[in-house]
Amino acid sequence: MEVAFHGVRGSIPVPGPETQGYGGNTSCACVRTAAGGLIILDAGTGIIPLGRALMVDEFGRGEGEAAILLTHAHWDHIQGFPFFPPVFVAGNHFTLFGPGRSPAMLEGILEGQMNPHFSPLHTMRNLGATIELVAVEGDRPPFTVCGAAISGHQNPHGSTTALAYRVEADGRRLVYAPDAGYAADDIPDAAIDFYRGADVLIHDATYRPEDWEQRRSRGSSSIREAVVAAVRAGVAHLVLTHFDPDYSDEVVDSLVAHARRMLDEGGGAGVRLTAAAEGLSLPL
Repeated sequence: MEVAFHGVRGSIPVPGPETQGYGGNTSCACVRTAAGGLIILDAGTGIIPLGRALMVDEFGRGEGEAAILLTHAHWDHIQGFPFFPPVFVAGNHFTLFGPGRSPAMLEGILEGQMNPHFSPLHTMRNLGATIELVAVEGDRPPFTVCGAAISGHQNPHGSTTALAYRVEADGRRLVYAPDAGYAADDIPDAAIDFYRGADVLIHDATYRPEDWEQRRSRGSSSIREAVVAAVRAGVAHLVLTHFDPDYSDEVVDSLVAHARRMLDEGGGAGVRLTAAAEGLSLPL
């Protein structure tokens, strides 16, 4: 199993010279299994360059199949979907999992951004590919897609919630948990249990701790919560993601250095640490 990153920013895309190192696109990663299964994690603007790359192979011929796992429907996690080239090619098939009590509710959420006031597409029915919608509500028992076992867990995220996903394939375990807004440094035991023993934990690290104190109502974590979660859950590798759009590459570098010190001083000296960046691929 291998995970690759295509968008690592929160809130809004921020292209420009100060974000070239880590990238300015919003949330998107993808997992490839040894058998070739493709699982896309979130559909922020990072899904657009991913889609262009996919078009050179079976997705360009209308023979592609993938799962898309949406954590929630804030724009930085769905705004790239209407610009994802493979969805316009007849013959491609996508199973899209996301929050909602029913597939119809999930469809309504996605179609909201395709309203003619915002988009020339008007509706998902104008897309060429076959798109199957599956609602994931609350903590869902494991299900199998693209040869991987997937399970979901709801984390608090400000006034709403965001799903975390656990992907197990090829004897490896990956957890994707952006947009986790725990209350007052109190990470619930249920979340720790969900992350436990992951080979890779990709965790929300939007803020510096001092900035988080002023913005905790926004429902995201600082590097401190990411570090505590990794140590408590006994993960092997912590990957920081969902960086604040105001942070330059230099600030993200300082986040990584600070998080490394926190791990070393907090019982996580053996935890590998990486900052997610566009173009980065990690084998598990």
